[in-house]
Amino acid sequence: MAPRRTLMSNWRTDLQAWLAPFLAAFPRAEQRRWAPVYLEGLLGPGERKSVEPMAAHVCPGDVQQLHHLVATAPWAPAPLEGVLARAADRLVGGPDAVLIIDDTALPKQGTHSVGVARQYCGAVGKTANCQVLVSLTLARGEVPVPVGLRLYLPKLWADDPARRARAKVPEHLTFQTKGALALAEVDRLLAAGVRFGAVLADAGYGTSAALRAALTERDLTWAVGVLGTQHVYAVTVELRSPPRRRRGTRGGRPARHPVPSEPRITAATMIDRLGPRAFRRVHWRQGTKGLLAVDVAAVRVRVADGPTSTAGVHLPGEEAWLVCERRAGGERKYYLANLPATASRAALVRLLKARWVCEQGHQQMKEELGLDHYEGRSWGGLHHHALLTAIAFAFLQHRRLRAVRRGKKIRLAQRRPATRALSPRRPARPAGGAQNRAVSPLSHPIHAAA
Repeated sequence: MAPRRTLMSNWRTDLQAWLAPFLAAFPRAEQRRWAPVYLEGLLGPGERKSVEPMAAHVCPGDVQQLHHLVATAPWAPAPLEGVLARAADRLVGGPDAVLIIDDTALPKQGTHSVGVARQYCGAVGKTANCQVLVSLTLARGEVPVPVGLRLYLPKLWADDPARRARAKVPEHLTFQTKGALALAEVDRLLAAGVRFGAVLADAGYGTSAALRAALTERDLTWAVGVLGTQHVYAVTVELRSPPRRRRGTRGGRPARHPVPSEPRITAATMIDRLGPRAFRRVHWRQGTKGLLAVDVAAVRVRVADGPTSTAGVHLPGEEAWLVCERRAGGERKYYLANLPATASRAALVRLLKARWVCEQGHQQMKEELGLDHYEGRSWGGLHHHALLTAIAFAFLQHRRLRAVRRGKKIRLAQRRPATRALSPRRPARPAGGAQNRAVSPLSHPIHAAA
C-alpha cells in the first residue's frame, strides 16, 4: 500500500479528473475555476462548512469569490444534475439498485431563509423551524449516491409574493406537495436513463395513493410505508353489479358503481385477523454483531385506492403485498409493495430494509460535508450548495468503490442485493460500472477518500 501522505495528496488530483464532466457543464470560466475550490472546502477538514470557514482553509483572502459561486452566480443546476445522474448510474445503477424517496430537514433560526417554516423536522424528531429537502437516492447494497435534492416550499411561502421575491424563488414555481416533487424527480431520472429495480419510500410518501398509482403507471416496482389505518380489501373480494331499485321506490339517483362483496378494513385489522402465528422471523442481512432479523407477517390484499363509489368509499384497486413488521417493543410498522405474488417473504424484507442507507447518506452529508451548514437565504444559493454537496458525496463513493475494486484492505461482508428476487418491471441496460459490495461507513471525508 502506498504511504499515507501519497494517498492524501492523490485525492486532489483524482478530484480534478473526476470533476471534468461536471466542470464542462458550467457556462463560465470563473465558475469552472471556483467550483473545485468549493468542493475541496466541503471535502476538507473543519467543523463548519459554511463559506467563510471553508475559504480560510482552501482560499484565504478569496471568500467573496467562493460566496459569489454559490450564492449569486447565475448557473443552472440542471446540466450538473444530469452529469450527477449519469455518474451515480455508473457507480451503483442496475437492476439490483433501488431509488429511495425521502426528505431531510435542515434546522434554521429566523424566518427569512427560503422555505423555512414550522414543520416536522426529522433532525430533532418533532415540529421545529426548518427547511425540508425532498431527496432521491440511488443505492445498491450499502452504497447510497444522492441524485436529487429539492426544497419543499410550504404553501405559506408559495402564496407570499413578497417573501418569494426576497428569497429569489423562481416566478414559475407554484406550490407542490412533497409527493409531486418526488414524482417529478423520478421522471427526470428515468429520462436520464438511470437504472434501478424498485422505488422505496417511507409512510410520509407511501400513504399517497396518487404517488403509488403514478409509479404503477410508469411500470415501476415499489415498496412503501403506510399507516395502520390504510384501508384494504381481502384479495378474494369481488365487484358485483349494484342492486336494481324496485319500481315505485323514490329517492336519489340509481347506483352506478359496482359493490364490493366484502367490506374494506384497516391494514391493522387485516394483520390482526391473521393471528399471532402469521409472524415469522426473517433474517435480512449480516450485521456487525451477527445476522439481523425481524418478525414479519405478509398477506396479499387489494388496496382500497380504486375509483370512488357513490357513497364516497374507495373500491378495490390493484393487488399488493401488505407487510407488517413487529418490533421488539411491540410497535408495528406497515408497508405495501407491488411485488409479484410469487415473491418470498425474505425478498420483501430485504427490499423494505434497503431504505435505511438513504438516512445514513443524509447523516454523512450533514456531518462530514456540511449539507446543513449553508447560511445564505436564497433559493438559488441553497440549491447550489446542496448540489455541490451531493457531487462531493458521489466523489467519495467513487473513491470507496475504486478502493474495493483494487483490493485494498477493507473488510467486506457479502450481502444479497435487495432486488435480486425481483423481476424488474423496466428492462435494464447491460450493467456497467462498479460491482457494488457493502463497505464501511465514511469516516472523515479526506481519510475516506484516501
